[in-house]
Amino acid sequence: MGGALDGIRVLDLSTLVQGPQAAAMLHDLGAEVIKVELPEIGDMGRHVGIIPEVGTSSFFIANNRGKRSVALDLRSDGGQEAFLRLVETSDVVLSNFQPGTLDEWGLGYEDLAAVNPRIIWAAGSFLGPTGPDALREGADIAGEAYGGVVAGIGNDGEAVTTVASLLADHCGSQNLQTGILAALFAREKTGRGQRVDVSLLGGQIWMQATEYTHYFLTGELAGKSNGGHPLVHALYGVFPTSDGAIAMAGCPEHLWEGMCRAIERPDWVDHPRFNTYFTTKEIAAEMREEFLPIFAQRTTDEWAVRLEAEAQRFAPVRSHDQVAADPQSYANGYIAEFDHPDWGNTKFVGCPIQMSDTPTRFGTDVPELGQETEIVLVEAGYDWDELEGLRQRGAW
Repeated sequence: MGGALDGIRVLDLSTLVQGPQAAAMLHDLGAEVIKVELPEIGDMGRHVGIIPEVGTSSFFIANNRGKRSVALDLRSDGGQEAFLRLVETSDVVLSNFQPGTLDEWGLGYEDLAAVNPRIIWAAGSFLGPTGPDALREGADIAGEAYGGVVAGIGNDGEAVTTVASLLADHCGSQNLQTGILAALFAREKTGRGQRVDVSLLGGQIWMQATEYTHYFLTGELAGKSNGGHPLVHALYGVFPTSDGAIAMAGCPEHLWEGMCRAIERPDWVDHPRFNTYFTTKEIAAEMREEFLPIFAQRTTDEWAVRLEAEAQRFAPVRSHDQVAADPQSYANGYIAEFDHPDWGNTKFVGCPIQMSDTPTRFGTDVPELGQETEIVLVEAGYDWDELEGLRQRGAW
């Protein structure tokens, strides 16, 4: 059975993560994704985080599996002609260049809509397509910093730090694919494509809608996470154990007696300040100070047994190897294992979405730069003499 986007063709011009990850999800939902890359250089993601044993970048593998690679220089006459031919039979063009770049090459939304009125032209940027700083360039960490995320990470009085994940790129990719899917749905009613714009900054502000709303209504900054969340005043946060840490997601009133059994504090069952799910900032801080030495007395595994026996809302703080060893990660296809023709027994990150009638998929092949250039162009109607003409005009 075909995927939900079966029959949809995406031309992915993007690089690194924000755009490629969005296109990867469209592939997993059933679309054909043709990755258009600069000849001899390709997606910059090919050159970051290369794994010597594999000879390929983890960035590129994660965000481009299952795509077909076409090498075209879109700055050349030949490259532009070939690209516009592909646009004629495509549904989505996806990019994350500096705003205005494709327009300068004659490949902006209006240019492509003149060739194919049904085309959806989707772009991700750093700060958005308009405004005084629209032309500034930036990547994930700049998006996290510019959007206010980095300022809230860590503890009061300590140096600013970051998280070990590409939050801004991921949020940008999620918004990009959502905009594309909405535009495809709207096209079913109007018959017309449209322009879709997202940015790292917009994604980071949206991700923190709760914290920004708090600031707008109170004039007070939410503040640092301090091991939990600055606006969630409960038994909520990360607590060190004797050999690791656990994360508590709050303790509702009906679970409080069980919590007291787990920590061997029966005298706290009727505690006048602690036996309420949500409380004040001051009482939450007091609870944290009381629970820190308690959780430090036992190992993470010991606490997991005790807390699970009382149906508590918690999770051990796990590393990637622990997550990858957990059968739960495979039960829903979040991680998949198979025999790769080049790399042997291999694990891949699967698709996080499950659909009953139009099943999702994940690609296993990672294309070499320009691997299918001539094949895709022949499919688009070029003959071999015409391909040689394109090559002579700088297409690749």
